[in-house]
Amino acid sequence: MLGTIVNVSTILAGTLVGGFFGKKIKEEYKDAMFNAVGLAAAGLGISTLCSNLPKSTYPVLFIVSLALGGLLGSVLDIDKRFNSLVTKFGKSDLSRGLSTAILLFCIGTLSILGPVKSAVEGDNTFLFTNATLDFVTSAVLASTYGFGIAIAAGVLFLWQGSIWLLASFLGPFIPEALMTEISIVGGVLIACSGLSILNIKSFKTMNMLPSLIVPILWFGIMALIGLFTA
Repeated sequence: MLGTIVNVSTILAGTLVGGFFGKKIKEEYKDAMFNAVGLAAAGLGISTLCSNLPKSTYPVLFIVSLALGGLLGSVLDIDKRFNSLVTKFGKSDLSRGLSTAILLFCIGTLSILGPVKSAVEGDNTFLFTNATLDFVTSAVLASTYGFGIAIAAGVLFLWQGSIWLLASFLGPFIPEALMTEISIVGGVLIACSGLSILNIKSFKTMNMLPSLIVPILWFGIMALIGLFTA
């Protein structure tokens, strides 16, 4: 759980920085930090896609996953529901900041796929990248809402820790080929997040999250077919 511990630590550190110095950080400096994180996310996403695509068992599965997952997410309008939750639970300044922080920290490709790759493959790259992004985000939020944003770090620990434990238990039963396909889709979503942060292209990545489920369903179907034809 090293990646999750680092992620939690950066949120606490970002909260302290934002709480003490947030008012003194100029907007252009905040923009510079977000630009750096956006470039890193875009680069990591592209690198993940390129490194895993040659190993893919089903080279077009990620296209189908993005199409079907994006369609399902748009029908459910996950992005709109996400924003509605922020507003719904934001009855005071701190609660508004906390609800925003918890959702931003917990609901995202890096925060969901990161613990899985950490548990199954021992790879903390996604979580370390997420930690960097969360450091900047928590600093900005704490500069507005105060030190109470640190509470979100505890929620993140429970969230990522639960995913990590579940993935650790199921790890021996997860085929390497499935992790490859999930990583390809995740790489695309992470790159999209980076482009959105950089304001190059606005992607509703929340609506694309169901794309991560499609490879799991596909491998489940193929396993069932294998049982019936054996």
